[in-house]
Amino acid sequence: MPKTIHAFYSAHSAFAYIGARELKRIASAADAQIVHRPFDLRTLMEEIGGAVGNQSAAKRSYYFGRQIERWAEYHGVPILDHVPETHHLSYDLANRLIIAASQTLEPDLTDALAHAIMEAHWRDGADLSNSENLVAISKAANCDGAALLAEAETAPVIAAHTANTAEALSRPMLGSPTYVVDGDMFYGQDTLPLVKRALAKPFADTWDS
Repeated sequence: MPKTIHAFYSAHSAFAYIGARELKRIASAADAQIVHRPFDLRTLMEEIGGAVGNQSAAKRSYYFGRQIERWAEYHGVPILDHVPETHHLSYDLANRLIIAASQTLEPDLTDALAHAIMEAHWRDGADLSNSENLVAISKAANCDGAALLAEAETAPVIAAHTANTAEALSRPMLGSPTYVVDGDMFYGQDTLPLVKRALAKPFADTWDS
């Protein structure tokens, strides 16, 4: 049975974008498939709160901004020097477009499209709530954006997005991205070396939680 990496993330997530190419390299090297599980990150954040989220805007700006800047440089990922102006808008449609792709396209095309959507937001500042933008991004990634957009509005895709969010809430997840290998969760693109190791050899699980 092929190995899988269940990737839980939002289409507007900076760290999911920064780690996307490395995740793909790790999956390809391990002959594993990425299972894209876009979900409503804002719902999760409202549910769990968190110490960082409770800090001042200045502290949050430094922490996340500096982390984004450093990791993007480390991975050689092109990125804006500020949060995209449209970052506060809905990304649900972009999430569902990726889900539609995962249900209808070859895995490599889905991987490429997901990366293209995140890159368009964080490199170019693209508005992920705009359907025309999503169709254009899909076309540039050699996908039929109009067909995917139509599929993204269907009941099965909407249900899958809801199910992904419900699963994220049911697990002790902290945010996006979270990678799951054989039930073991790894939060943040900085844990990708651990994901790589887990694909080769599962970690012992003796922690008393």
